[in-house]
Amino acid sequence: MPVTIGSKESTFGDPLGLLSDCHRRIERFLRTLWKIIDEKGGRSLGGEYRRSLEAALKYFREAAPKHTADEEEDLFPALRGAGRAHVEQILSRIDGLENDHTRADKWHRECDEIGKRWLRDEHLCLRDTARLRTVLLLLATLYQSHIAIEEREIFPVAQTTLSDEEKAAIGRSMADRRGIAFGAERQFTAITPG
Repeated sequence: MPVTIGSKESTFGDPLGLLSDCHRRIERFLRTLWKIIDEKGGRSLGGEYRRSLEAALKYFREAAPKHTADEEEDLFPALRGAGRAHVEQILSRIDGLENDHTRADKWHRECDEIGKRWLRDEHLCLRDTARLRTVLLLLATLYQSHIAIEEREIFPVAQTTLSDEEKAAIGRSMADRRGIAFGAERQFTAITPG
């Protein structure tokens, strides 16, 4: 019997809950990257720091783009197609969130390149160390606002506007994107690629 520490994660049957769970992982992995750069400052990485950096980079390289696709290919189009008055009020917010995704993707690629150099070379030059700090600050600032908008405005509207069938279709698409059977009892773990 599996042991759950903390709150139980959502399943694909609750796609909005699962998207919120993904936000917690984004926040956690950003904190991990901040901790590494603060404590190591570009110097050589020991075993735990190295593993943590590899895991965070892998998450943002492999799992985070699936989260973006969940929103841009499934959730946002479903909301745009809802045609209800209260949804019209958030459409400009959705446009802004999609712009955020584009900026975040660029910064994640840059972070990944710098992080891979750090792993390969065992240290970072001062310029890369400073740039990594800047990129992490940009990401942290963007995500703080982005996540707040989604969780306070977008997800509540989606929860009340979309039908159970529409939410199930979103969950099914999210599962398909990861190669997981929809309705499977096992829980989704975002760090697992696929």
